[in-house]
Amino acid sequence: MDQRMSVITLGVSDLAQAQAFYETGLGWTLGAAEEDIRFFELNGLILALYPREALAADAGVPAEGSGFSGVALAYNARSRDEVDRVLALAEGAGGRLVKAAQEVFWGGYSGYMADPDGHLWEVAHNPFWSIDGQGNVSLTPPASES
Repeated sequence: MDQRMSVITLGVSDLAQAQAFYETGLGWTLGAAEEDIRFFELNGLILALYPREALAADAGVPAEGSGFSGVALAYNARSRDEVDRVLALAEGAGGRLVKAAQEVFWGGYSGYMADPDGHLWEVAHNPFWSIDGQGNVSLTPPASES
């Protein structure tokens, strides 16, 4: 098996509202839409939005459940200012600020927001990782600026 991830599918309660949050609110470009699913093409990964009940049925598990699911998605920012801007953008788009951005024990700066369905996103600046022009994150430290 290749060491990669291809698609993240979020089960949503209101497909139109979820699409509007990511597309209109956050400014992402919708890649494809079918009757009950929406796709956003990210940098080497697809984010899919699909009705929660249908996603649970497809997996053969109950759709009920709330609270912390043990998963957080993450957006790595190029700067602390970008962290603050993204959290404000998400909140203005109908998301909920879960934890205000702050300096964290590992030397970075991060906060948390939840999308309209409560999917948890960390928004972080990690000064020890690199981000290329396409937004791909690398564990390689950034080149020092001389």
